[in-house]
Amino acid sequence: MTRAERAEFIHRRLAELYPETPVPLDHKDAFTLLIAVLLSAQCTDARVNQVTPALFALADTPELMQEVPEKEIQAAISSCGLAPRKARAISGLSKMLVENHGGKVPASLEALEALPGVGHKTASVVISQAFGVPAFPVDTHIHRLAQRWGLASGKNVVDTERSLKRLFPRESWNQLHLQIIFYGREFCSARGCDGRVCEICRALFPKRRSPVKIRKA
Repeated sequence: MTRAERAEFIHRRLAELYPETPVPLDHKDAFTLLIAVLLSAQCTDARVNQVTPALFALADTPELMQEVPEKEIQAAISSCGLAPRKARAISGLSKMLVENHGGKVPASLEALEALPGVGHKTASVVISQAFGVPAFPVDTHIHRLAQRWGLASGKNVVDTERSLKRLFPRESWNQLHLQIIFYGREFCSARGCDGRVCEICRALFPKRRSPVKIRKA
Protein backbone atom coordinates (compact mmCIF):
# COMPACT_ATOMS: atom_id res chain seq x y z
CA MET A 1 0.00 0.00 0.00
CA THR A 2 1.03 3.59 -0.56
CA ARG A 3 1.01 5.99 2.37
CA ALA A 4 -2.27 7.48 1.12
CA GLU A 5 -3.83 4.02 0.82
CA ARG A 6 -2.75 3.14 4.34
CA ALA A 7 -4.27 6.37 5.63
CA GLU A 8 -7.57 5.63 3.86
CA PHE A 9 -7.71 2.12 5.32
CA ILE A 10 -6.91 3.37 8.84
CA HIS A 11 -9.49 6.13 8.61
CA ARG A 12 -12.20 3.71 7.52
CA ARG A 13 -11.37 1.02 10.11
CA LEU A 14 -11.14 3.44 13.02
CA ALA A 15 -14.50 4.96 12.08
CA GLU A 16 -15.97 1.44 12.26
CA LEU A 17 -14.37 0.69 15.62
CA TYR A 18 -15.03 4.05 17.26
CA PRO A 19 -18.07 5.80 15.78
CA GLU A 20 -18.39 7.79 19.01
CA THR A 21 -15.39 9.66 20.43
CA PRO A 22 -16.14 11.13 23.86
CA VAL A 23 -13.32 13.16 25.37
CA PRO A 24 -11.81 10.86 28.05
CA LEU A 25 -11.16 13.75 30.46
CA ASP A 26 -14.13 14.79 32.61
CA HIS A 27 -15.00 18.45 32.14
CA LYS A 28 -17.98 20.77 31.80
CA ASP A 29 -16.63 23.70 29.78
CA ALA A 30 -13.55 25.07 28.05
CA PHE A 31 -11.86 26.13 31.31
CA THR A 32 -12.24 22.78 33.07
CA LEU A 33 -11.11 21.02 29.88
CA LEU A 34 -8.03 23.25 29.70
CA ILE A 35 -7.13 22.40 33.30
CA ALA A 36 -7.74 18.68 32.79
CA VAL A 37 -5.59 18.54 29.66
CA LEU A 38 -2.81 20.46 31.41
CA LEU A 39 -2.93 17.95 34.28
CA SER A 40 -2.79 14.99 31.88
CA ALA A 41 0.87 15.63 30.99
CA GLN A 42 2.81 12.66 32.43
CA CYS A 43 -0.39 11.51 34.14
CA THR A 44 -3.09 9.09 33.03
CA ASP A 45 -6.57 10.28 32.13
CA ALA A 46 -7.97 8.02 34.86
CA ARG A 47 -5.79 9.72 37.46
CA VAL A 48 -6.77 13.18 36.20
CA ASN A 49 -10.45 12.25 36.49
CA GLN A 50 -9.82 11.20 40.10
CA VAL A 51 -8.09 14.48 40.89
CA THR A 52 -10.26 17.10 39.20
CA PRO A 53 -13.43 16.75 41.33
CA ALA A 54 -11.56 17.98 44.43
CA LEU A 55 -9.80 20.69 42.44
CA PHE A 56 -12.99 21.96 40.84
CA ALA A 57 -14.72 21.88 44.21
CA LEU A 58 -12.21 24.55 45.21
CA ALA A 59 -12.76 26.55 42.03
CA ASP A 60 -14.11 25.85 38.56
CA THR A 61 -13.80 29.26 36.90
CA PRO A 62 -10.76 31.47 36.26
CA GLU A 63 -12.17 34.14 38.56
CA LEU A 64 -12.46 31.70 41.46
CA MET A 65 -9.26 29.77 40.70
CA GLN A 66 -7.08 32.90 40.77
CA GLU A 67 -8.12 33.40 44.39
CA VAL A 68 -7.09 29.89 45.52
CA PRO A 69 -3.61 29.80 47.10
CA GLU A 70 -1.12 27.89 44.97
CA LYS A 71 -0.40 25.51 47.85
CA GLU A 72 -4.07 24.50 48.01
CA ILE A 73 -4.11 23.82 44.26
CA GLN A 74 -0.96 21.73 44.63
CA ALA A 75 -2.48 19.75 47.50
CA ALA A 76 -5.56 18.97 45.41
CA ILE A 77 -3.50 17.66 42.49
CA SER A 78 -0.63 16.13 44.49
CA SER A 79 -1.12 12.63 43.04
CA CYS A 80 -0.51 13.93 39.50
CA GLY A 81 3.04 14.10 38.21
CA LEU A 82 4.75 17.50 38.27
CA ALA A 83 2.17 18.82 40.75
CA PRO A 84 4.14 21.91 41.88
CA ARG A 85 4.74 23.05 38.31
CA LYS A 86 1.15 22.37 37.30
CA ALA A 87 -0.24 24.21 40.34
CA ARG A 88 1.86 27.24 39.44
CA ALA A 89 0.60 27.08 35.85
CA ILE A 90 -3.05 26.72 36.87
CA SER A 91 -2.79 29.72 39.17
CA GLY A 92 -0.94 31.79 36.59
CA LEU A 93 -3.16 30.99 33.62
CA SER A 94 -6.30 31.71 35.67
CA LYS A 95 -5.00 35.19 36.45
CA MET A 96 -4.09 35.76 32.78
CA LEU A 97 -7.50 34.62 31.59
CA VAL A 98 -9.17 37.14 33.89
CA GLU A 99 -6.76 39.98 33.13
CA ASN A 100 -6.35 39.48 29.38
CA HIS A 101 -9.43 37.58 28.19
CA GLY A 102 -12.29 38.64 30.42
CA GLY A 103 -12.28 35.30 32.21
CA LYS A 104 -12.90 33.39 28.98
CA VAL A 105 -10.72 30.68 27.43
CA PRO A 106 -9.60 32.00 24.01
CA ALA A 107 -10.33 29.94 20.91
CA SER A 108 -6.97 30.46 19.23
CA LEU A 109 -3.75 28.49 19.36
CA GLU A 110 -1.60 31.58 19.73
CA ALA A 111 -3.52 32.95 22.70
CA LEU A 112 -3.67 29.57 24.43
CA GLU A 113 0.02 28.87 23.92
CA ALA A 114 0.80 32.20 25.61
CA LEU A 115 -0.75 30.93 28.85
CA PRO A 116 1.53 29.43 31.54
CA GLY A 117 1.96 25.67 31.21
CA VAL A 118 0.04 25.44 27.94
CA GLY A 119 2.00 23.94 25.06
CA HIS A 120 0.99 23.26 21.48
CA LYS A 121 -0.60 19.87 22.16
CA THR A 122 -2.71 21.14 25.06
CA ALA A 123 -3.82 24.17 23.05
CA SER A 124 -4.70 21.93 20.09
CA VAL A 125 -6.86 19.67 22.26
CA VAL A 126 -8.73 22.64 23.70
CA ILE A 127 -9.49 24.38 20.41
CA SER A 128 -10.56 21.10 18.79
CA GLN A 129 -12.72 19.70 21.57
CA ALA A 130 -14.02 22.87 23.22
CA PHE A 131 -14.49 25.03 20.13
CA GLY A 132 -14.63 22.60 17.19
CA VAL A 133 -11.65 24.18 15.43
CA PRO A 134 -9.89 21.54 13.28
CA ALA A 135 -6.63 20.48 14.94
CA PHE A 136 -4.57 17.31 15.19
CA PRO A 137 -3.01 17.09 18.66
CA VAL A 138 -0.16 14.56 18.67
CA ASP A 139 0.48 12.71 21.93
CA THR A 140 2.79 9.73 22.49
CA HIS A 141 0.17 7.23 21.28
CA ILE A 142 -0.38 9.07 18.00
CA HIS A 143 3.35 9.69 17.48
CA ARG A 144 4.08 5.99 17.99
CA LEU A 145 1.26 4.71 15.78
CA ALA A 146 2.02 7.15 12.97
CA GLN A 147 5.47 5.56 12.77
CA ARG A 148 4.25 1.98 13.06
CA TRP A 149 1.72 2.57 10.34
CA GLY A 150 4.17 4.29 8.02
CA LEU A 151 2.34 7.61 8.07
CA ALA A 152 5.21 9.76 9.35
CA SER A 153 8.97 9.61 9.64
CA GLY A 154 8.92 9.97 13.41
CA LYS A 155 11.60 12.69 13.46
CA ASN A 156 9.56 14.65 16.00
CA VAL A 157 5.95 15.44 16.90
CA VAL A 158 5.94 18.54 14.70
CA ASP A 159 6.76 16.42 11.65
CA THR A 160 4.18 13.82 12.68
CA GLU A 161 1.43 16.43 13.03
CA ARG A 162 2.31 17.94 9.67
CA SER A 163 2.26 14.54 7.96
CA LEU A 164 -1.08 13.50 9.46
CA LYS A 165 -2.71 16.78 8.49
CA ARG A 166 -1.63 16.21 4.89
CA LEU A 167 -2.95 12.64 4.81
CA PHE A 168 -6.37 12.99 6.42
CA PRO A 169 -9.31 15.28 5.55
CA ARG A 170 -9.40 18.42 7.67
CA GLU A 171 -12.97 17.72 8.78
CA SER A 172 -11.87 14.37 10.28
CA TRP A 173 -9.00 15.63 12.45
CA ASN A 174 -10.89 16.32 15.69
CA GLN A 175 -12.48 12.88 15.81
CA LEU A 176 -9.60 10.97 14.27
CA HIS A 177 -6.99 12.00 16.81
CA LEU A 178 -9.19 10.54 19.56
CA GLN A 179 -9.86 7.39 17.52
CA ILE A 180 -6.13 6.80 17.14
CA ILE A 181 -5.61 7.29 20.88
CA PHE A 182 -8.42 4.85 21.70
CA TYR A 183 -7.01 2.25 19.31
CA GLY A 184 -3.48 2.68 20.62
CA ARG A 185 -4.58 2.15 24.19
CA GLU A 186 -6.77 -0.85 23.40
CA PHE A 187 -4.86 -2.73 20.69
CA CYS A 188 -1.53 -1.15 19.74
CA SER A 189 0.12 -0.08 22.97
CA ALA A 190 3.86 0.25 23.45
CA ARG A 191 4.04 -3.22 25.02
CA GLY A 192 1.04 -4.84 23.39
CA CYS A 193 2.16 -4.49 19.79
CA ASP A 194 5.51 -4.00 18.11
CA GLY A 195 4.14 -3.27 14.67
CA ARG A 196 3.27 -6.89 13.87
CA VAL A 197 0.57 -7.91 16.35
CA CYS A 198 -2.62 -5.83 16.17
CA GLU A 199 -5.22 -5.98 13.42
CA ILE A 200 -4.25 -2.75 11.67
CA CYS A 201 -0.51 -3.45 11.78
CA ARG A 202 -1.08 -6.92 10.31
CA ALA A 203 -3.38 -5.56 7.61
CA LEU A 204 -1.01 -2.80 6.57
CA PHE A 205 2.20 -4.84 6.68
CA PRO A 206 1.35 -8.56 6.40
CA LYS A 207 4.95 -9.49 5.59
CA ARG A 208 6.66 -7.37 8.22
CA ARG A 209 9.16 -9.59 10.05
CA SER A 210 10.95 -7.25 12.45
CA PRO A 211 9.61 -4.98 15.21
CA VAL A 212 9.26 -1.31 14.35
CA LYS A 213 11.81 0.86 16.14
CA ILE A 214 10.04 3.94 17.43
CA ARG A 215 11.68 7.33 17.68
CA LYS A 216 10.79 9.15 20.87
CA ALA A 217 8.44 12.10 20.64
